[in-house]
Amino acid sequence: MDRPTTSPAVRRDYERIAERVAQEPGVTAGKLFGMPALLLERKAFAGLYGDAMVFNLSGAEHAAALSLTGTELFDPSGMGRAMKAWVVVPTAHAGDWDGLADQALASSRLAR
Repeated sequence: MDRPTTSPAVRRDYERIAERVAQEPGVTAGKLFGMPALLLERKAFAGLYGDAMVFNLSGAEHAAALSLTGTELFDPSGMGRAMKAWVVVPTAHAGDWDGLADQALASSRLAR
């Protein structure tokens, strides 16, 4: 399945977030399913998918993210096999992406 295209403005937003979060210990930039992603010790916790970001969240943060209009579970194959912990957050909620990246990183740290 082809990945959706990313607009230059959304790529800049992602790169700004990635640069900030990459200052945290153990965080690096990498790839998840061929898309740009943020990793904590080689395990992805956020990524860029077309004009949306995806976040690996749990608990109340996961529920809150899914309550945002237009969000959905991440199904990178498009074949009805959603990754249950991952939420796709569209550009309409780009103002929330920084906080969601922080929450996904915190959740990843707790899972370790």
